[in-house]
Amino acid sequence: MSPASADSVGNHRFLQEEINGFDNDNSTSTEKSIPSSSSSLRSILDAIPKKERDKLLRILLASAKGFSIGAGLKGGLALFAILARFARKKPPRKEIAVTNGEAVVAALKETLRYGLFLGTFAGTFVSTDEVIGTLAGHRRTAKWRALLAGAVAGPSMLLTGLETQHTSLAIYILMRAAVLASRCGIKSKRFGKICKPLTWKHGDIFLMCLSSSQILSAYILKQDSLPGSYKSFLNKHGGKDPVILQGVKDIASGKPFTNLGAIEKYYRTVGVNVKLNPNMKVPCSIVHGNQSCGGHVLSFLFQAYKRALPVYLPVYLIPALIVHRKGLLKRPSTILGKGLIGTARSSLFLSVYCTSAWMWTCLLFRIFKRCNIPMVAMGTFPTGLALTIEKKSRRMEISLYCLARAIESFFTCVADAGYLPQSRKIKRADVVVFSLSTAIIMHCYAQEREVFRSKYLNVLDWVFGVPPPTCETPRCKDR
Repeated sequence: MSPASADSVGNHRFLQEEINGFDNDNSTSTEKSIPSSSSSLRSILDAIPKKERDKLLRILLASAKGFSIGAGLKGGLALFAILARFARKKPPRKEIAVTNGEAVVAALKETLRYGLFLGTFAGTFVSTDEVIGTLAGHRRTAKWRALLAGAVAGPSMLLTGLETQHTSLAIYILMRAAVLASRCGIKSKRFGKICKPLTWKHGDIFLMCLSSSQILSAYILKQDSLPGSYKSFLNKHGGKDPVILQGVKDIASGKPFTNLGAIEKYYRTVGVNVKLNPNMKVPCSIVHGNQSCGGHVLSFLFQAYKRALPVYLPVYLIPALIVHRKGLLKRPSTILGKGLIGTARSSLFLSVYCTSAWMWTCLLFRIFKRCNIPMVAMGTFPTGLALTIEKKSRRMEISLYCLARAIESFFTCVADAGYLPQSRKIKRADVVVFSLSTAIIMHCYAQEREVFRSKYLNVLDWVFGVPPPTCETPRCKDR
């Protein structure tokens, strides 16, 4: 036997003796007088009744699992962003230069914040659930306990930063809550007829088209109405320099051109010599220089696909490591193969989405021989049809994600126009909306579990572990 294996066996035997409370007769007086940490912990746990110990264990496990999901998702995305930063050959602009060390520190802070956020949310929910059930009875409070616990856990969002607004996230979670509530309504005898229109087969595509009209119009005309991170995402995958967007904005707003010289200078830096007409009616020469509209679509699609691939690698890889961690060891080729296919398919969706935004607007401008704000909104509406490339199970997720940002952008534009002056005075409305939404979601989780898709239900069960009480199961009710 090797020394390492002998040490391992000895350590294992020592721990086993500590757990079983076994004392050797040959132990020294020093060992008897100084209790080990394991025996002290064992005595503390033994002093707690089994039921209370199980509740405490559930709280600790939920907090740890919530932290692992929050830190894993945020950390995974941050890791890919840092790797992309290291692989980038072109240095960032001087006015926004951030060193690699600063980027790593910022990524670690964000990872820790989101881990604490989800860990605290899970721990708070489970704690509140257990306290109410213990004080008032699990059976008596079964219908409303999860609703209250979800609302109490909502303010844990503040752990991501007291000054950080998460309006988009709050609206997205609200949309998810609305979907679950609508599914409950469809099942209901009282509200079934009212919720029937929500079962429209292509409702997700319509929502995506509606969202695209607002988001992409704001991308061109009013980027300040979009969240900072989402604005950066659109600027990257929109594939156009800010001077080009400004030129399109000028002609769509009916204002004199302010930067035609800057646009021509930009094209010269990429090897294109173009002369822009200040009296143009459509901005096609601004958007793609000397290229034809068809040629621009093909070249842009190829470039957009290369930009989209790094986006979806973590989207499919991280859930595979968390949700399918056991199956990954048994059948890695199957799970990784599905992940690669999903990455390729979703990357095609994003690249076609971005490409079709310029295709549809160019087509509409050419047909009507004009460019204005209504034309921009109309031209960006059919862009949402690209969602048909995605799997049916992902379409509603994506459409709700975009709808949340479209709603935020829309109300920001309305508020900036002076129609909602009081809305600026509401502080941390995102926390209120998030708490309301999590209350609905957790209530559905405890009472209407069948409205969840199986993969989400498995994750929630893994984190929270809220099975229905024994007396509430269908078999017990039938009996």
